[in-house]
Amino acid sequence: MIELPFKNKLEALKGTTGLNISYFPDFLSKGKSDLLYKKFLDNIPWQNYKIKIFGKTYDQPRLTSFHSIGNKKYNYSQIGIKNNIMTKDLSSLLNKIHDKTDYRFNSVLLNLYRDGMDSNGWHSDNETELGEDPKIASITLGQERFFHIKHKKIKHLRYKILLKHGSLLLMGEKSQTEWVHQIPKTKKKIDPRINLTYRYIY
Repeated sequence: MIELPFKNKLEALKGTTGLNISYFPDFLSKGKSDLLYKKFLDNIPWQNYKIKIFGKTYDQPRLTSFHSIGNKKYNYSQIGIKNNIMTKDLSSLLNKIHDKTDYRFNSVLLNLYRDGMDSNGWHSDNETELGEDPKIASITLGQERFFHIKHKKIKHLRYKILLKHGSLLLMGEKSQTEWVHQIPKTKKKIDPRINLTYRYIY
């Protein structure tokens, strides 16, 4: 798996592989990132949802909270997710993302990875309510974690990116229809990570 640490390398891949993602490592200042991390950790209404795998029920390996403009409904892995209002801080980040891209978003799914054993397996964000070609804007706060992405059909197209505190990863056209991604487990002793994934729900 090839590690891609720099934005220009990501952009160079677009023409050859169809991997349409852009990475902004300094999207937020350290001071702003530290402040938001503490606020979200203490004030977001985190939930531990149950998931079903091959007929068995397990705790999801992370905590989650969903927020939207206009009381949008979102469901994945047969989980009925509670909708919360878009707070002032979440709206401010949404506007800052809109300054970087023509993509438009109206909701955000937050994940709290409490330690290295909290993870997210291979998947695409391709639920029906996200439309035919979903785009995702992902902000990392707290612990750096590796983000893996691979093509669904072309096996050698596999990459990883170290998502830094205060960074933004934009996943554009075909990123969900032709690729899958994950946040793998790690046995290292690490601090919590908060991930905000902004998306548009129809």
